[in-house]
Amino acid sequence: MTSRRILIVDDEADIREVTRLSLEATMGWEVVTAGSGAEGLALAVQELPDAILLDMMMPVMGGEAVLARLKEDDALADVPVILFTAKVHPSDRSRYDGLGSAGLIVKPYDPLTLGGQVVEILGWE
Repeated sequence: MTSRRILIVDDEADIREVTRLSLEATMGWEVVTAGSGAEGLALAVQELPDAILLDMMMPVMGGEAVLARLKEDDALADVPVILFTAKVHPSDRSRYDGLGSAGLIVKPYDPLTLGGQVVEILGWE
């Protein structure tokens, strides 16, 4: 199993912790977490993760704004971003498709299969 560094950006502490524990336990990945969009951007620059799991619904700086800022940074533009959201209406999905993310994981998710979903979305072996 290849070791990966994943950044989770989500304003809900419980989601961050369950996601971190899930990916560490099931995949053996190193996981770094951020509780806001601004903190996520700072950690992305510092950590240069292999992938980012990004919550779309956060106060102050939502996922869409964070994703746009990531895409503007030459060092981070190629880091794949998977969107995390509980909003899955067809209009939301079509808007998310146009943002340039690698994929979408719907909350709530199964912590036991989350790592496999990430691997599948990103095409990792």
